[in-house]
Amino acid sequence: MDLGIAGLRVLVTAGASGIGRETVEAFLEEGAQVFTCDVDGAALATLPDTVGRVVADVTDRAAVSSLFEAATQAMGGLDVLVNNAGIAGPTGPVEEINPEDWDRCLQVCLTSQFNCARLAVPHLRRSDNPSIINMSSAAGQFGFALRSPYAAAKWGVIGFTKSLSIELGEADIRVNAILPGLVAGDRQRRVLEAKAQRRGLPFAEVEKAAFSYTSIKSYVSARQLADQILFLCSPRGRSISGQAIAVDNDMRMLA
Repeated sequence: MDLGIAGLRVLVTAGASGIGRETVEAFLEEGAQVFTCDVDGAALATLPDTVGRVVADVTDRAAVSSLFEAATQAMGGLDVLVNNAGIAGPTGPVEEINPEDWDRCLQVCLTSQFNCARLAVPHLRRSDNPSIINMSSAAGQFGFALRSPYAAAKWGVIGFTKSLSIELGEADIRVNAILPGLVAGDRQRRVLEAKAQRRGLPFAEVEKAAFSYTSIKSYVSARQLADQILFLCSPRGRSISGQAIAVDNDMRMLA
């Protein structure tokens, strides 16, 4: 299927690994122009040919300003922002969570999206096919015991997404959130390992419990998430905005 996105000007945050990398590669395969950033310069260097890439922490507003200046100059504008940056945050009961860990989790998972969106919008207003994709999580729909900072941030992403969709609709800028479930990869494994350690249980038992709440008993791949993102950013997704779209094998809760 030709998605009609050749030449689309795309900025993906945290594009050096995981979902971000798959998204970068998927857009490149469709002929889009892609600019990306990450805090991991070594991983950035291993990406396929992009229009540009910079080492940047999207919680740093000065760095974000420099990122947007570089990206829009390199691509001659902007059509798509993919707010992908995120961290797992701490695992533990709320009374034991270090306030600095709480702050950092919300800064990366939520405030960074504001930092980028506020600079993206003036450019998106001049686009013929403008959209913003914000990465949320199943934790933003169900909550997540022992992961309150992460869940709070991801719920916030959904509120931010819906508000922007309403606010920017007059400019035909569509804004959607993606809610991944259990995603294959090291990050998901570390989350389950942390919960297993906290509860004094074997990893296999915690993993089995997690899958007991999904209809399809398998991990979601990063490429499946990238495929959904590309569709939403293509002309075929023009009528989809303000949605929190779960890609989670029909998850009913998080254990």
